[in-house]
Amino acid sequence: MFGIIQGVWGDARLFALSLLREWNVYQIAIALVLAIAAHLLAGLLGPRYRDWLKRRQGLRMWQMRWLLTFHKRLRLILFVPLIWLTVWAMRAVTWPSRSYLLAIMAELATAWLLIALLSRLIPNGFLRGLVRAGAWAWVTLSILGLTEEVRLLLSSLSFELGEARLSLWMILQAAVIIGALFAAARFVSRILSDRIQRNEDLSPSLRVLMVKLAQVLLFAAAFFIGLRAVGVDLTGLAVLSGAIGVGLGFGLQKVVSNLVSGVILLLDRSIKPGDVISLGETFGWINMLGARYVSITTRDGKEYLIPNEDLITGQVVNWSHSDQYVRLDIHFGTAYGDDPHKVRRIAIDAAQNVSRVLSERPPVCHITGFGDSSIDYILRFWINDPTGGLTNIRGNVYLALWDAFQENGISIPFPQREVRVLGGTMPKADGAE
Repeated sequence: MFGIIQGVWGDARLFALSLLREWNVYQIAIALVLAIAAHLLAGLLGPRYRDWLKRRQGLRMWQMRWLLTFHKRLRLILFVPLIWLTVWAMRAVTWPSRSYLLAIMAELATAWLLIALLSRLIPNGFLRGLVRAGAWAWVTLSILGLTEEVRLLLSSLSFELGEARLSLWMILQAAVIIGALFAAARFVSRILSDRIQRNEDLSPSLRVLMVKLAQVLLFAAAFFIGLRAVGVDLTGLAVLSGAIGVGLGFGLQKVVSNLVSGVILLLDRSIKPGDVISLGETFGWINMLGARYVSITTRDGKEYLIPNEDLITGQVVNWSHSDQYVRLDIHFGTAYGDDPHKVRRIAIDAAQNVSRVLSERPPVCHITGFGDSSIDYILRFWINDPTGGLTNIRGNVYLALWDAFQENGISIPFPQREVRVLGGTMPKADGAE
């Protein structure tokens, strides 16, 4: 390893000494002049380009991002054609060796510009910076002809893991290959997810299950293919992953339970996106089925993340499991002096005039008992849009009953109590005469 380091150091020393030669100094000076010219041109054209961007109307977000990227890299964009024109001009009038260093600078500037532009395709900022730095380092080494020395140096930095020998070069290779395969798997999974979600022949829960399975298979395949590509023995990895899996199974029982419960919910299709459910005090409709939790949105805009295990082990009311029809009951009472036949008819007519109450399943009204101060009734009606809320439709029916009873002289009594004192006289208060 020390011999490799000495070789790399020697090459770098020779390259630094070569920069002190007369024509190399001239080329460095020319490059500095071209960089200053590109800076001045960018300062002149930048404001005009920015004003031109402000006048653009109707541009999409990705188009605006690319145009802003060009504005940010304007100096480098101007420097690249200037230095290449200079190289071609010098090769036409003098020896190629007198423009050798300028050609290397032109190649480096062109590679850096392409990497800066192409890396904008990566949405994650941290990952984009990491990929950009790694690509710049590798391209720079390739142009300078130092890739073999660096590869030998990184290969010499290794350690033993059981019977396998892992080097820093192998780890970097694995990171690059697996990262590229993961990006490809993510791209393919997005395309498959869009196609599956647009397939109306599949139930919502089956769509979610197929998307999750496709993602797991694609990312697992990318991981193992990447390891095989760099020469990692998967036999030892299988034993190691089995031991890790057992440890994770004991340490992360709740997480594993939620993952398995999520698969069960997708397979038995007991709940699906769009269903209206009640779980304890939580009432809302299912927004998303996740691998670990279910997202439920309530009427007041709150979003609850319910663990999948709770939906498997707890009692869940699914208001729209087999269909969207929901029957609601409200209770009321009227005075004994009112005709119960008339009360039932008025209550049914009032409920039928409320929006969202279904006419194909007409409301019904029944007497449930003779109370202390009123005749008790139950009014039952059906709706087919539980996502619209239950409390509001009950309130509207109660208001319709109130208006109908006021118009027809039906009274709603309140409890009254009569107190009688039997035997003796009322006791006198202290100090009373």
